[in-house]
Formats: sequence, structure tokens, C-alpha cells
Amino acid sequence: MLQENVLTSFLRKFDQHPFNVVISGKKHRIGDGEPVFTVIFHREIPLSALTMSTSIALGEAYMNRDLEIEGDLYFALDHFLGQIGKFSTDESALKKIMRSSTAKKNQQKEVQSHYDIGNDFYKLWLDETMSYSCGYFLHEEDTLYQAQLNKVDHILKKLYLSEGMSLLDIGCGWGFLLIEAVKKYGVHGTGITLSKEQYREFQRRIEAEHLEGQLTVELMDYRDLPKYGKEFDRVVSVGMVEHVGRDNYQLFMDCAKKVMKPGGMFLLHFISGLKEHAGDAWIRKYIFPGGIVPSLREMVSCAAENDFHTLDVENLRLHYNRTLLCWEKNFEEHLEEVRQMFDERFIRMWRLYLSACAATFHNGIIDLHQILFTNGVNNELPMVRWY
Repeated sequence: MLQENVLTSFLRKFDQHPFNVVISGKKHRIGDGEPVFTVIFHREIPLSALTMSTSIALGEAYMNRDLEIEGDLYFALDHFLGQIGKFSTDESALKKIMRSSTAKKNQQKEVQSHYDIGNDFYKLWLDETMSYSCGYFLHEEDTLYQAQLNKVDHILKKLYLSEGMSLLDIGCGWGFLLIEAVKKYGVHGTGITLSKEQYREFQRRIEAEHLEGQLTVELMDYRDLPKYGKEFDRVVSVGMVEHVGRDNYQLFMDCAKKVMKPGGMFLLHFISGLKEHAGDAWIRKYIFPGGIVPSLREMVSCAAENDFHTLDVENLRLHYNRTLLCWEKNFEEHLEEVRQMFDERFIRMWRLYLSACAATFHNGIIDLHQILFTNGVNNELPMVRWY
């Protein structure tokens, strides 16, 4: 009874919208009005766990079926994450999770733990382009596939490409952006990734499209770029800098600088925070080990140290919210195939990941920014936006 009262008292902080809590078969109402969802605890969570990390305690309870949501999971998470300031995180007690090593070997292991769980898995719920970053919904009726085509087209237009230019993609994923750049603009492309699965699939795509003479993919750490021996007219990085760690943001920008031609252009597309933050403990433990979201001002400040001039900044926050909801829908529609690959705990973890991230974008806890830079001054570009 005491533990039940403590747990109920903790949850009463989250009272912006009414909901029910069921503990040991007993129902409690939180907030005023008609409840819109119900949180059912099959096993009580100690207050010590909730205060050490609210997100880990509740996230693990959901993964382990100790907690169920009756109603819409996304709506419930949107409710709780809209009050994230009431969450607790003891960073000193979680230092192994919150302060992981940024050494090459460790970061390669962290990247592969997420991206190398199987191309067949990602093909189930990503779109045909295999783009694992936010789409760009130009029209209300746009599908996820169309939104990903829009996004790539938007980025390539911003880069002001012309035939014969060289384009580097740092963290190239499965390669769709570079393939489109080569086919539409006649550039010579190079992609680098730490994921062996992405590398193999990208290489297969290059061969299938007969682009061997114009497109190369390397299994390479960004820190090895200065030794690569090439300079590029354009550099793009989509959803990669979030993996390098706060201590390495400047190093990341330094490495991009060293392989860029004077006057070249650099587009950085990344998840951002309003302010500097250590990140969510559950996400770092289960989804993106070592991942940390930079603030917009951090990246602009680092860029200035390399004489990168900021031309434009665009926020695509709600586009990522919609993208994640599309991924969640696709994931749920392919549960039977997923069950042949992973157990129920993984499925509940991935469902929670997609829904929670959609909610964090909806609440503005995180944003998605594209920054367009020039390497030094470039007076040859149009004076107004060309995209």
C-alpha cells in the first residue's frame, strides 16, 4: 500500500491532461476531466528507480510488460513528454550510460549496434529509398516515399550542384542521396559510413545502377577524412553529427573543413536541442548508445571557428514528427515479419522508441535543423534563395 501511494503521488505531477492509473487492480484518476488513457502497472516501480531515471524506469517497465498503456501510446507519451521537466535523471549514477567513450573503436561499436541489426528489418518500415532521416512534406497528401524524395531534392538544390562537381556525404546511410545526386546532377560522389550493413547495401545499389565510375562508398570514420587525400566541392551530412559526442563536435567540423575546397558548400542536417543537454537516458541505453543531440548554437559556434559562413538555417521539426508517425504505422503493419526476427521485448522497445521520438518532436523537446554553410566567403552564389 505504501509503495502504491508513493507511485501514485509521483505520477500526480503529470496532470496537464486527465488519465487513469491502475495499481494492484485499484484505479486512481490523475488530473481534472474525463481520462483520455490509462496506465496499468502489473508490477510497482520503486521510487528510487523513478528518481534515478524516470525514462529508464518507465521505459523498462513497458518493455518488460510490467506497464501497459490502454489507449493511444503516442498520445500518452505526448502527454508525459510534454512535461519532461518533471522527469528525474541522476547523471552521476548513470555515468556509464550518459558519458560513454568517444574513441573510434567504441563509437564504431555503438553505431553498428543500431544500424547493423539487419537491412531486412529496416526495409520493413522505411520507405523504398531506405532513408532513415526526416522527410519533407511539401503537400498534405504526400506519402512517406514522396516526402523522402522531396527531402533529398531540397538538400541537393540547396547545395547548388553542377555537373562534374565532387560531393562527399558524411554518414551516407544506404546511399539514396548520393545516387540521386549522381543521376540528376552528374556529380562524382563519395559516401562514408561505419555501418557494415549500410556499406554492403550501398555497394549493391551502386552496382545495380551501374554507377561504379561516379560513386564510391567507404567504410570509414570521419576522423580519417583528412588522410583520405581528396578535396570536395560540396559536403553534406544528414543525421550523423548526433553520433560523434559533444567533445567531438569541433573535431567533426575541423575534419569537414580539411576536405573542402575554398568557397565550397556544406549542408549539415541534424537533430538539435534548444539548449545543451546530456540526452535521454533510456534512448542512450537502448537505442542510440553514445548519441547526444547538439544545440543549434553549438554547431553554429563550431562552424565559425572554421570560417564556415552561415547562409541559411531551416527548422523541419514537424516534418520529423510526421515521418516518425509514418514509420510507426509501417512498423505496426509488419509486426508478423518483425516477430520472425526479434522477440516481444525488442518489439515493445522499438514501438516505444518511434512513438516517444515522435512525441519529443511534437513537444519541441528536440528540433531538426538544416544549416547551409560556405567554406570561407563565396561571392559567386545568387543573392537570393535559389531553392
